[in-house]
Amino acid sequence: MSGPPVIRRYQESDKEAILTIAADTAFFGEPVETFLDDRRLFLDIFYRYYTDQEPHHAWVAWDGGRVVGFLMGCVDTARQRRFWISTILPQTAWKILNQHYEIKTKTRVYAWRLVIGMVRNEHTRVNEKIYPAHLHINVAKDWRGQGLGKGLMRAYLEYLCHNRIPGVHLVTTTLNTAAERLYARLGFDLLDERPTHLWEGLVDRPVRNRCYGLRLTQDELSLK
Repeated sequence: MSGPPVIRRYQESDKEAILTIAADTAFFGEPVETFLDDRRLFLDIFYRYYTDQEPHHAWVAWDGGRVVGFLMGCVDTARQRRFWISTILPQTAWKILNQHYEIKTKTRVYAWRLVIGMVRNEHTRVNEKIYPAHLHINVAKDWRGQGLGKGLMRAYLEYLCHNRIPGVHLVTTTLNTAAERLYARLGFDLLDERPTHLWEGLVDRPVRNRCYGLRLTQDELSLK
């Protein structure tokens, strides 16, 4: 590598690298196997929509030889949710019934806690008419702290502005302190936060789910 990583648009050949980073960093920078038995289940539920349905809304950080970070975006959260309910959930359920995934104690506990979280209203809320777009961003562990997150966010936010998307939101937790500082510098506002019990026994302190949002115009971006 002769220089810093380049931020560029996603290519189909980036898919496996993106999915690897997503799974390797799913537990606050650590591998998804901390709380799930099979990373294929995690990727099918949470990431394949973006690689298969909206790859044109994705960017990667490329160091000249490999992908070291990525941002996957969605410009219409309501449409994504409908697809997730009508297509992804049934496909995943079918795979579970046919024993496609390894399902053990970790997965059962995680699934149960997700259900309990919905009952307890732990998931944050957002006005999707004001903030219709959303994003997921991850950087490989050995590349953090080098400005790649800001570069990826800038590329996506500029794209949203140019396409007249009125706003964007993202969901994180109070454990992602470095990411929260980045969102604040970019002008995101905290829209909602709620305590969650999802990570009890895996972390040593209380955790709160947080939702951040940024209103966008074609001519103005807070990217300091």
